[in-house]
Amino acid sequence: MRKIDRYMLSQLLILFGFFSLVLVAVFWINQAVVLFDRLIGDGQSALVFLEFTALGLPRLVTTILPISAFAASVYVTNRMNNESELTVMQATGWGPYRLARPVLAFGVVVFLMASALHHALLPLALQQLSEREAEISQNATSRLLTEGTFLHPSRAVTFYAREINEDGILNDVFLSDRRKPEEGVIYTAAEAYLLRDQNVTTLIMLDGMAQRLSSKTNRLSTARFRDFSFDISALVRGDPSHAQRVRNMTTLALMTSWRDVSAQTGQRVGDIAEEFHNRFAEPFFCVVAAMIGFTTLLVGGYSRFGVWREIGVAFGLLLLIDGLGSTLQNPVRAEAQRWPVLYLPAALGAVLATGMLAYLARPRWLRRKRATNKQASA
Repeated sequence: MRKIDRYMLSQLLILFGFFSLVLVAVFWINQAVVLFDRLIGDGQSALVFLEFTALGLPRLVTTILPISAFAASVYVTNRMNNESELTVMQATGWGPYRLARPVLAFGVVVFLMASALHHALLPLALQQLSEREAEISQNATSRLLTEGTFLHPSRAVTFYAREINEDGILNDVFLSDRRKPEEGVIYTAAEAYLLRDQNVTTLIMLDGMAQRLSSKTNRLSTARFRDFSFDISALVRGDPSHAQRVRNMTTLALMTSWRDVSAQTGQRVGDIAEEFHNRFAEPFFCVVAAMIGFTTLLVGGYSRFGVWREIGVAFGLLLLIDGLGSTLQNPVRAEAQRWPVLYLPAALGAVLATGMLAYLARPRWLRRKRATNKQASA
């Protein structure tokens, strides 16, 4: 690789890192606000919030990689065009294919980054995230032991404890159970504590009262008790959606019989095929994004009015290609044998970029032929 290639590649990588950092920060702030409110509201610590944030970063990075590659390609091409660097290169005999070589190398570098994320880092992060979510959902103390706050560990269930002692005793407990539509029950107790026995979690209430209201008869019945046990396992049981899923498996683990994977995860073979081939198709989109950004601005050339029109056209092409990829996922999920269509967006983008390069590198005889046709028509 010549020095000018290394120079252009270094500029692309520097701007790519800058745009990636900015976009990750913007998207992370939007997601962190919701995540912070959900975790801290459920009684989790700041360390749990940081852990969940770190585990969610690989998914966020895979989303912004094509955007960052496109932005870096457009910015560097526009700057080199305005500073006449591309003009000097073309004057020395560099054709469009030669100019596109460092951009293609840049796309390959981003492709390798995206491949590492899609094939290994992202599935491992999602697997760890699912396990941590399951642990938290099964931890009764994270759901119920938050003093002075009305909590909703499950739909139609409200829990409140005025104070929690250091030894784990809950003082002045309120529990409202409205899961049965025909009746609602309210439990109040002076003290309570939690007992955990394997998969069974029990709330033991002392010196309290139960009030039961029947919606059919509109009758309220009350009963006082010295001690009462309430099974809350259904409120703190882990969500079955946290079971092993295809998206949590590495690509190497998916290189087996898809029917065995389907039996293990309970997902359709089409879902497995879509997930597997998307991990190869989406990194190719990073190369396409970089090449389309470069070739579109190269076709537009220099203009005193700026390159906003070319940038808009390039961005519109990316949106169309990405939208096409989204529409092709459902057919593959329905029929696994249709997986080749997942590579159609990347192939279409490659054809568009190659076509624009061919347009710029059209032979001179074609130009003379067009000039002859114009003179003949005149």
